[in-house]
Amino acid sequence: MNIFDILGPVMIGPSSSHTAGAVKLGYVARKLLGGEPVTAKVYLHGSFADTGKGHGTDRAIIAGILGMKEDDERIPASFELAQERGLIFQIENIELPGAHPNTAVMELTDTGGRKIEVQGASVGGSRIVINKIDGAEVECTAEYPTLIVYNKDLPGYVAEVTSALAARAINIATMRLFRGKRGTEAVMIIESDQAIPREIIDRLEKIDGILKVTYIASL
Repeated sequence: MNIFDILGPVMIGPSSSHTAGAVKLGYVARKLLGGEPVTAKVYLHGSFADTGKGHGTDRAIIAGILGMKEDDERIPASFELAQERGLIFQIENIELPGAHPNTAVMELTDTGGRKIEVQGASVGGSRIVINKIDGAEVECTAEYPTLIVYNKDLPGYVAEVTSALAARAINIATMRLFRGKRGTEAVMIIESDQAIPREIIDRLEKIDGILKVTYIASL
């Protein structure tokens, strides 16, 4: 147990799960998109759907999608700020059997037309878990510096990525591998003990067969 388990995080809003965690979910979805969002469809499940509006969950998620952190005083005005920045958004309730009660699904589109669907849950104490990206089951907490690599499902890419990190003395805290159908696309999610320099990301992006690299600094 750490101090945040006892006191909770610094945040704007009445609930760490419904507000601070919700901001983080939106923020991580934005980072995974990799561009400036122009449309956002947000679906709230369970407790998020039942009490989310009263707790400001809807505004919190939009704030995160706009790039705000959980201590940003502008969170209550996120709807108005979204309109000013040209973000078209809609929020609906959804039922997801078996999902955590504080779950949201976010479908984002950026200025270049790229789309992403992210599903995640706020699990308490402002902690989050991203459990689906574009329908693929994953597990990402963003509590550490996190590198997400999309690559062709072929041999050699894990070695390429880990070698690049080792060359800069970046220690891997956790590493998870996911894929859809065999031989199509795979995802590596690597949490590290140190921040990952931009030059490593640039190097990985140039490797043939690596489709996308996303980096999320620890939240």
